[in-house]
Amino acid sequence: MNRSAGIADEIREMIIADPEVILDDREVMRALAEADHGTFGPDVVDLRGIALERLETRLARLEDTHRSVIAAAYENLAGTNLIHRAVLRILEPTTFSGFLEELEEVAEILRVDQLRLVLETAQGEDGEGLPEQFAAVLAPLPRGTVDSYMANGRDLPARPVVLRQFRPENDDIYGDASDWIRSEALLRLDFGPGRLPGMLALGSEDPHQFRPTQGTDLLAFFGSAFERAMRRWLG
Repeated sequence: MNRSAGIADEIREMIIADPEVILDDREVMRALAEADHGTFGPDVVDLRGIALERLETRLARLEDTHRSVIAAAYENLAGTNLIHRAVLRILEPTTFSGFLEELEEVAEILRVDQLRLVLETAQGEDGEGLPEQFAAVLAPLPRGTVDSYMANGRDLPARPVVLRQFRPENDDIYGDASDWIRSEALLRLDFGPGRLPGMLALGSEDPHQFRPTQGTDLLAFFGSAFERAMRRWLG
């Protein structure tokens, strides 16, 4: 059988040896499909070309979806690793003061700019006797603060985790950092029957670090681990 003289023997042998090189190249396949397009009459509809264009569009969408799924999987894995490291860190201390000292390291692990442990106090109590070295992480506040702050003053059902883009209106939670906090994650803490609730506030300068559309499973797990660690020191 005679073959066209237009293809060099080297190229021909390469294609025969590995035809998928051609099949996997969309630009080459399009060039082959359109090679004889100029021979069609004006009234001829190239259904093959239309089908190819639609298949290319579908393939492009599938590739975009695939990349998005892979990116999300890596992001979830990275987030899981951070939470696991933070949980191990809060389990290490053997004293309550040591536990509080570790919270700054926990903030670095979680890659947040501010971390505050809010503890509600009974009427008449305040945080004036709080050791200075813990003032950066511990915020004793009046009864009802947790529900009010997490609901932002609205009548909303209690949720274990709240994510929002938010600028605090006062410095009760973050102190001087309130001026530049732009998003936050709030974890409700249950210390058991007969005890006032607490809250772990994670603040970020990045307004996009915490958004209401993000998942909360990992933070809910961290909150559960955190409150169980706290119960050891509450007796």
